[in-house]
Amino acid sequence: MFNHMVEGLTEMDAVFHALAHGARRDMLGRLAGGELTVGELAEPLTMSLAAASKHVKVLEHAGLVHRTVAGRRHVCRLRPQPLAAASEWLAFYERYWTESLDALEALFTDSNPEKEQR
Repeated sequence: MFNHMVEGLTEMDAVFHALAHGARRDMLGRLAGGELTVGELAEPLTMSLAAASKHVKVLEHAGLVHRTVAGRRHVCRLRPQPLAAASEWLAFYERYWTESLDALEALFTDSNPEKEQR
């Protein structure tokens, strides 16, 4: 059974929802190295195959993972394309924070008493 709350998410919402859990981020990181079965994804996380499968379904729903079934083996492959839109969205805010931190640094640099004594 799939979480009905997840079904109504937009594509970017689904990506951020998928990234919100550490186990799913770990799975994506390991899938960047190549295809893995659901069992291989579950193993280092000490979770059941059923729990890992639920996490993979969330990643699939977000378009971040493609799963193929070969007999009893469920093989997962990373699909990084949906991360591009999330990265673009975050880049906007990165510029904001960089500008804000630069302004804060300038404020402290301009009001530094040691600088005025030199």
